[in-house]
Amino acid sequence: MTYLILGLALWTAAHLFKRVAPDLRASMGMAGKAAVAVAILGALVLMVVGYQRAAFVNLWFPPAWTVHLNNLLMLLAVFVYGMSATTGRLRGAMRHPQLTAVKIWAVAHLLVNGDLASLILFGGLLAWAVLEVIVINRSEDWVRPEPGPAKKDFVLVAITLVMFALIAFIHAWLGVWPFPR
Repeated sequence: MTYLILGLALWTAAHLFKRVAPDLRASMGMAGKAAVAVAILGALVLMVVGYQRAAFVNLWFPPAWTVHLNNLLMLLAVFVYGMSATTGRLRGAMRHPQLTAVKIWAVAHLLVNGDLASLILFGGLLAWAVLEVIVINRSEDWVRPEPGPAKKDFVLVAITLVMFALIAFIHAWLGVWPFPR
């Protein structure tokens, strides 16, 4: 669990660094960007290794129907994440589509995983995403972008379906079947 917790702490610190110490971050230039990128990569490695090595401590037994809700929420999370890159009508529909997608992803995974390591990982990333939104909203004004053509939103739907299928395939390849049996 130590690696998992260290990974979460490093992830949070690296992402908040720009907002908490903007002058220091700016003074570091490209070296600062590189340091943050390395810290985020290191955090990911620590979280993955920590999650894999964590002892299984069951806290609750999720009901079988939560798998369906998880998949629905994951489809929504992939769509919302994609809204950050769309140039269609949905551009600017929400201020933080990527962080909102992380929140949806975390809740979806908390619904189907009743163990301590999952609570720490997904709950920790949920808390990070909430904190990040608060910090960004307090430090920056937002100008809503103008919406683009609706046909680009159809592209977003198609990409969402492909990405969802790819994510499901990767889960299955890693030995975690994401659908009801």
